[in-house]
Amino acid sequence: MSLLVSDDELIEKFEDGSLPLAEFHHEQHVRVAFLYLRKYPVLEVLARFPANLKRFAATHGKDGLYHETITWAYLFIVSERVARAGETQTWEHFRATNPDLLDCKTPLLRRYYRDETLASAFARERFLMPDDRPEQKPSQFPHLLDD
Repeated sequence: MSLLVSDDELIEKFEDGSLPLAEFHHEQHVRVAFLYLRKYPVLEVLARFPANLKRFAATHGKDGLYHETITWAYLFIVSERVARAGETQTWEHFRATNPDLLDCKTPLLRRYYRDETLASAFARERFLMPDDRPEQKPSQFPHLLDD
């Protein structure tokens, strides 16, 4: 999807499901999250964004793709970055100053979660707090990570 699509048009097409699935990649997820967080309080976004994301996925026959931990973690990180900027940013400025949020080759959440945590059904179904030192320790709750 082109950056030339307006913010309002992206939100409208995302919410009504008319945005083609092939045009809704990671960057568009982050952009919609950014736009929601500029417009609504974070607690409202935690309800609104997942509900619309699940509806969008269902509209396109992809019901099983939603992942609660990944979604909420990104929402919290984007929320913090928006707040720290201390000013109203455009998407283009936010995108340029937060390239790590968009880097799919080195996923940001690896700083906070082990791969096995994010791969678990438990993490898919509900938000999990970040792992304690994910690069060093095994899970404290391995029985919850079994699928």
